[in-house]
Formats: sequence, C-alpha cells, structure tokens
Amino acid sequence: MKYSKGELAKILRLDQFPRSAAYDPDWVLENQMGPNVLWLTEALSQVMTFQPGMRVLDMGCGRVVSSIFLAKEFGLQVWATDLWIDASENWKRVCAAGMESQVFPIHAEAHNLPFAGDFFDAIISMDAFHYFGSDDLYLGYFTQFVKLGGQIGIIIPGLNEELAKGIPEHLKPYWEWEFCCFHSPVWWHNHWEQTGKVQVEWVDFLPRGWEHWLKWFEVLSQHGYPGSAREAEMVRVDAGRNLGFTRMVARKK
Repeated sequence: MKYSKGELAKILRLDQFPRSAAYDPDWVLENQMGPNVLWLTEALSQVMTFQPGMRVLDMGCGRVVSSIFLAKEFGLQVWATDLWIDASENWKRVCAAGMESQVFPIHAEAHNLPFAGDFFDAIISMDAFHYFGSDDLYLGYFTQFVKLGGQIGIIIPGLNEELAKGIPEHLKPYWEWEFCCFHSPVWWHNHWEQTGKVQVEWVDFLPRGWEHWLKWFEVLSQHGYPGSAREAEMVRVDAGRNLGFTRMVARKK
C-alpha cells in the first residue's frame, strides 16, 4: 500500500536536511534515480561555499532535481549535464519549476564535455562520479573546466573502509560487479591528492548515510519502483558495517 502524500512528507522530513523537506515528495519520487538526490545535494551543500550568481556544473544530474534545488536554494546558475537523460526532457522539468533563467540542461558524456576551460566557479556531482571518476586520469581532465581556486564536490555511495579481505559474506548475495567502483573516503582522498591538481578540504563518511539510504529505498519499494527492494535489503543487512556515502570537497590548485 502506497503512503499518502501527507505520510510521505512526514517520513521524508529529516532534521539533517531541512531544505529538502520543503519540496513536493511526489515530485521527488517521480524524478528519482537511485538514492534521494535532494538529501545528497543538501549534504554536499553543507560543506561547500556557494554564492548567488556562481556558475556551477552539475555533472550526472539525472532528472535535474539537484540542479533545480541548487538554483532555488542558493541563487546559482547551473549547467545540468547528463548522458542518460535527454536534455529536452530535463528542459521541460526546468520550465515547470520556473527556473529557465538559471538551469541549463546539457546532454554530454563525462569524457567529452562541451565547456570552455576555467568556465565554472564550482563543479559538483551527486551519485555519479564513481562511474567515471575512479579512472586515474579523469580528475586531470575534469579540473580544466573549473577556475583556479574553485571547488569540486562529490557525494557518492561507497565503503567506510576498503574491502581488503574481499566481499563480506553477508553482502555476497546482493553484490553486483559494478560495485567495484565503491571506495572509502581515504581511498578517494588519496586518489585526488596524488594528482597534484587539487587540495582536499573536506572528506568524510556521511553521518547516518546508510540509514537515509535504507529509508529512501524502503519508500521506493513501497511505491513499486523496480529494483529498490533488493538494494534496500542489502543496506538493511549491512546495517552500516560497510555501506554509506563518501562526501568530499577539494579546491583546484
């Protein structure tokens, strides 16, 4: 049985993410792609510096929910870039939200971005960077689009520590080969710092991240979204022992 709109709003109201609670939960559900992107975006915004009018690249924006949130909450200009979702589809969502003058949908692949060098004041990515950014050489390419001194922020699913002894037994029934891109905060910190391109300013394992992950996927499962029940069960069985979200912010040298 699905939750009513009032029940859904109450379930999704978290003290940790007060800004997200103001958004229509049906809208967030309709445009979901994985973990709750509003929560992830707000969590990243809590450790980054945003000023009105900044030009920001939202890399892997999905159905543009994160970009609309950033434009509304912080007065940013956001280039909402994604490969999997058509830019025309996202433009309709942008227009419906009344954000035509601040959010600009782009269809592009992460290794072939159509932007000028040093164009952005900041670059961000929620629940996407692990798909392409674990490549040893990617950060060198990515940083060319942000100004000197500009921030780069990501928040992605991962592990609290690297799986030095292999996949834990309790996770094996749920493990997919793509999860090899899940890494720890320490791994990501070292991965970025060794390039010499950036200085890491913040890295942590998002507090209560696994609980929020589980809560959201339980809601999705309740509302009949395919695949969410299996992922919810994986996070429930793990209970914070391994899985959660890495949050990291660096500044271009």
